[in-house]
Amino acid sequence: MDLTTELTTEKIARAFSSHRFELALPHLADDVVWTLVGADPLLGRKAVKKACERTAADLAGVTTEFQRFRTVVGEDSVVVDSLARYTEPGGDVSIVASCDVYDFDDGRITEIVSYTVELPS
Repeated sequence: MDLTTELTTEKIARAFSSHRFELALPHLADDVVWTLVGADPLLGRKAVKKACERTAADLAGVTTEFQRFRTVVGEDSVVVDSLARYTEPGGDVSIVASCDVYDFDDGRITEIVSYTVELPS
């Protein structure tokens, strides 16, 4: 049995926000819209998957430590608020505060709105 079908909307959102895209991608609606506030929205499963693949490649070798990671669950929405410290192999550190708002329909992500701010490290 495929365990990914057992994931709750909260677990799917937490997986996406913590860069565990392989768990979340099967739960994207075909016409998903991902808006990274301040940039053009990504339209459709393929565009979102490609962005996730780029992010995963960028984070390869980077140590990610979540200093805050909390969720708020509504009827058809999940909000993930996080503060992450990214340490590159060379020692450079980035601290990023983010808030991702997920909308679900029948267990599939239909929309993501992401707010991210890099903080002084």
